Amino acid sequence: MRARSLLALCFGIVATVSACCPVVHSVEPKHVLMMAGAPSHGYGAHEHFAGLKVLQESIEASSEDVEVTVVRGWPKDEALVAKADAIVIYCDGGKRHLAIPHLEKLRDKMNDGCGLVCLHYAVEMEKGPSGDALVALLGGHFEINYSVNPHWIGDFKSMPEHAVTRGVKPFATNDEWYFHLRFSDQGKVTPILAAVAPEDTMRRPDGEHSGNPSVRKSVAAGELQTVAWTYERPEGGRAFGFTGGHYHWNWGHDDVRRLVVNAIRWAATDEVGDSGSSMGESVTVGELLENQDYDPPKNFDAEKIKSEFKLDLVTAP
Repeated sequence: MRARSLLALCFGIVATVSACCPVVHSVEPKHVLMMAGAPSHGYGAHEHFAGLKVLQESIEASSEDVEVTVVRGWPKDEALVAKADAIVIYCDGGKRHLAIPHLEKLRDKMNDGCGLVCLHYAVEMEKGPSGDALVALLGGHFEINYSVNPHWIGDFKSMPEHAVTRGVKPFATNDEWYFHLRFSDQGKVTPILAAVAPEDTMRRPDGEHSGNPSVRKSVAAGELQTVAWTYERPEGGRAFGFTGGHYHWNWGHDDVRRLVVNAIRWAATDEVGDSGSSMGESVTVGELLENQDYDPPKNFDAEKIKSEFKLDLVTAP
């Protein structure tokens, strides 16, 4: 009888403790490493560090399961690369691409299943071995004498059902939307943003970035031009390419920002809910002015920027 009473007492204690102290299931956070390129185009354009800081805040407001680190250039601390579940690169491309000296390290990391996101000019490496490597890792890239980089209003009337488009409404923005890109014939490439480029995107003469017979034929035919895409690599790992991001002000568009935030989380294998990333409060003009590489010009007019880029922003910081 004493044994039964003791056993019953033990069960009672366990039940009481369990009720008072519920078990906490810890989830290992996803780690996103963002690499910002050097200062580039002047105030309000190619603001790599400032743009990534805006995206960092939106990601951290959307998910408790993602930790974001923003660095300038390739990090000296390789431990940051080692623990990353996704790497985001926002920098000038071509010969200046910050990943070219570290391409083998990047390839090895991607082979472990790490996600990759490249924004704007970072979708371009040199034609040849580095460009081929980027196609294999990202699913596509800007190839000189084939792709073009005009400024135009991309009117994205529809998007496919995908984790990265959740909560994103159709939108139109003025940006340097690269198109006629070179895509991989391996893995799974899914066009996310595509629009018909207007004829005036071909007004420049032929050149490495401005025009060529192939793209002129494509535009004349009214073909849809893909400017953002997802990629699922054959050996595992996710990637997202986004050719917008020339103008820093476009990060003030909720739908632009939500699309990219969704995509970064998706690349890191964080679960994106049905309504997409919440992103916290909308970005203000004051927040867009923070962390830029250059001082604003004396004649800077925030209201003019809001009007020109059709931004519904609060002017005060």
